[in-house]
Amino acid sequence: MAFAGTALPFDDIRELARSMPALDANAVAGVRQRDGQLTKPPGSLGRLETIVEWLAAVQATASPTVSRPLVAIFAGNHGVVARGVSPYPQEVTRQMLENFAAGGAAINQICSTFDIGLKVFDLALDIPTGDITCEAALDEKACAATMAFGMEAVSGGIDLLALGEMGIGNTTIAAAIYHALYGGEAAHWVGRGTGVDDAGLARKIAAVSAAVEFHRSHLKDPLEVLRRLGGREIAAMAGAILAARSQRVPVVLDGYVVCAAAAILHAMDPALLDHCVAGHVSAEGAHGDVLVRLGKKPLLDLNMRLGEASGAALAISLIKAALACHTGMATFAQAGVTDKA
Repeated sequence: MAFAGTALPFDDIRELARSMPALDANAVAGVRQRDGQLTKPPGSLGRLETIVEWLAAVQATASPTVSRPLVAIFAGNHGVVARGVSPYPQEVTRQMLENFAAGGAAINQICSTFDIGLKVFDLALDIPTGDITCEAALDEKACAATMAFGMEAVSGGIDLLALGEMGIGNTTIAAAIYHALYGGEAAHWVGRGTGVDDAGLARKIAAVSAAVEFHRSHLKDPLEVLRRLGGREIAAMAGAILAARSQRVPVVLDGYVVCAAAAILHAMDPALLDHCVAGHVSAEGAHGDVLVRLGKKPLLDLNMRLGEASGAALAISLIKAALACHTGMATFAQAGVTDKA
């Protein structure tokens, strides 16, 4: 996705955000017309029916598809890890990417089971972002370029995108973004991440509080929140969400960290998330609170907090089932079943 190259890097992002296609009401009407003819009582499949309507609205067709779903995992490292916010060292991020490549992670098993493509993006893991407690994570040019890189996840003709992340320290980053956007006490937004003890949790809370206080005078603009408090994986996922909307690709959001990218866009314009569903509600931090603020009701609640798109990928199985029911079920006329009077 090429940009025009205006004076400031974020100008192109803002222009793209203003030019998104509308959801297609005619496609939804077509889905509802067929649904009314299927061999079932009206509304009896509940959210499975509205899932198909959502797919149709985003894809702008009464015959939506989920034939080429993709999980895209973005990985980044964070300078704030030096503050003792994680029990794991940063090299674990790269080691987990090697695990993904070898097929040994949970997400590999889920994608294999449900025939979902998987791509993993290494976002300069050897160069952690700035320590957000005392400097910006990224400058504007680097942040915009990372968003543009994330847009490449939508290439290749995919028809459904699930977003995931990997990055030691990124639950701290996500908590800082939520604290900046939504206020309240820093402790409300901070969870235990990869399993910090009480002392580690206190360090996380202190880091989030210090970061927001340090950058406070610059946090009215959501894109400034992103570049100052975010990370490369957050920026790339925000870019992927924007590109997906532009190209009419439905998006399944994963958990606590992925929704930090979504929250940035929602703060710019809530309509930027109209093509997104929440795959699940995470057990991490205040993810349930975040989903309420984003206006997203999760498809699953399995007490998961792994990340790496695991919840979103499981939700794709549900989305596939919803579409299969809609397209494969016989109508009353086809089945010779008497419809209601």
